[in-house]
Amino acid sequence: MKKDAVAIIPARGGSKRIPKKNIKEFFGKPLIVYSIEVALASELFEKVVVTTDNKEIASIAKKYGAEVPFLRPKELSDDFSGTTEVVNHTVEYLESHGEKYEYICTIYSTAPLLQKEYLVKGYESLKKSDAVNAFSATSMPFPIQRTFKLDKNGRCEMFTPEHYMSRSQDLEEAYQDAGQFYWTNRELEKKFTNKVVFSDISIPVILPRYLVQDIDTLEDWQRIEKLYEVLNKNIYDKWNSLKQRLEKRKQLQFNEREVLFVSMGQNIGFEQYGKGEDFLRPVVVVKKFNKHLFLGIPLSSKIKEGFFFHTLSFKGRKNSALLLQSKTFDSKRIKYKLATLSQSEFKKLVEKFCKVVTPIQKEKGSD
Repeated sequence: MKKDAVAIIPARGGSKRIPKKNIKEFFGKPLIVYSIEVALASELFEKVVVTTDNKEIASIAKKYGAEVPFLRPKELSDDFSGTTEVVNHTVEYLESHGEKYEYICTIYSTAPLLQKEYLVKGYESLKKSDAVNAFSATSMPFPIQRTFKLDKNGRCEMFTPEHYMSRSQDLEEAYQDAGQFYWTNRELEKKFTNKVVFSDISIPVILPRYLVQDIDTLEDWQRIEKLYEVLNKNIYDKWNSLKQRLEKRKQLQFNEREVLFVSMGQNIGFEQYGKGEDFLRPVVVVKKFNKHLFLGIPLSSKIKEGFFFHTLSFKGRKNSALLLQSKTFDSKRIKYKLATLSQSEFKKLVEKFCKVVTPIQKEKGSD
């Protein structure tokens, strides 16, 4: 059965300059978790696969929602193993198990600044084109025409001395790989003999430079910590500002079975969050406590399978109820009503929800 897209995150355990870099704690979470969470939040993929040779990395990846179908063989886990052969090994493994994907997205495990909007843009750009690849890129901070190297005597030697007197604004802008994600059309890739990503077979998705930072040294790590802190302070400031406005919002009436757009907010870790300026997400009212408070279950348009999810339909569309993300909401968070579930749909949702939240009773004599 051919599916649409899969994300593959390579993450070996042998980092030397920054020991255990892929799972080193970064603002309270292992570094690789940021890539996993963005991939899942994008709702683009059938599954997110981590390819690693390390059991600890595998355990963490599974904990945060990725799949690790195998431990990578030693011959693909040394300093000389390239990303292309590692990803191809994973794709071939999936295909040998009956999983054929049209689009492959390689996401680096060291990309905590990755934003899902650019991941989506890469997918959409590739899907409506005849290109083989779409990848993250950014502009060079300085004209490459005026750069120089050191000769054997340690003196300067310009790469293009004819541009020594050229004005920066007169020089053509250059771009570089941002090292975050690489989309590939699997079928077109097989047809092209040209394998050079930085060529006319690829579409660059241009990221602002403040979202790009390699992590090869401890100095790089310190720099990206500061960038992340500034960027996320901004989004949390926006949410805090909105909360102050929500406090003044008129409370709207609501009833059980209704699907409401509510301001979920910018949450942390693997908690579900809202989208857009008002941090909105659809929520089903499962239990009305009073005119102010209700128990709600957030929804996702991406269909998810498993014990902690439930598929429901309204207005001719299917959604997944994220049962583990249920919480109490104040009616001031309500933006507007979207729909009302049918009695039968609501009954099935409540039954599944009760199975998830009901504690498992231990048998007598068990530990």
